[in-house]
Amino acid sequence: MGLNYDFDKGQTPLEDDESEGLIVRTITTREELDQMEQLHIEKTIVWLGHRKLSKDRILTEDFIKFLHKMMFGEVWSWAGTFRTTDKNLGVDWTRIGIELKILLDDTNYWIENQVYAPDELAIRFKHKLVKIHCFPNGNGRHSRLMADIIIEKIFNAQVFSWTQSRLIGSDSIRQAYIQAMHQADEGNIQALIKFARS
Repeated sequence: MGLNYDFDKGQTPLEDDESEGLIVRTITTREELDQMEQLHIEKTIVWLGHRKLSKDRILTEDFIKFLHKMMFGEVWSWAGTFRTTDKNLGVDWTRIGIELKILLDDTNYWIENQVYAPDELAIRFKHKLVKIHCFPNGNGRHSRLMADIIIEKIFNAQVFSWTQSRLIGSDSIRQAYIQAMHQADEGNIQALIKFARS
């Protein structure tokens, strides 16, 4: 029997077979799941801190999958694997690879031609990545870490603060994040950049 809990606004519900992918069977509550996932995300951040990564490594489908697997692979059996069902948001699952290739190509172009300032480029990438919604779950956290990797490893700048929040649950900080994401959907990326740096 898989984990079953209510989802807050902005979270992606899991299909039954995805829920069955829970590796740690002793987890029975959402709080326990959040804590276990956060532990492995923090391990991933420590691992990243000791690595030099080039743009050519970061901006690849393989790295996108690898990072998700690093973040969630000890919790979910499907970590690092693109979703095979449609969700409440994201592109049709059959287009994930195509849309991700377009995003990676666009991002390389943005960098090479200095189309955007570094913060804006990283946040535009994050926004578009979460809109694709590559994975069954964890897309928001994964896309925020990707933005941090881009800003730090490619542009040698300080990672984003994200208001020093994990952005889980339904508190006012998460609501502000969701609102900034909606504004970005409508073409106002500045609200999301401001949130990321607040």
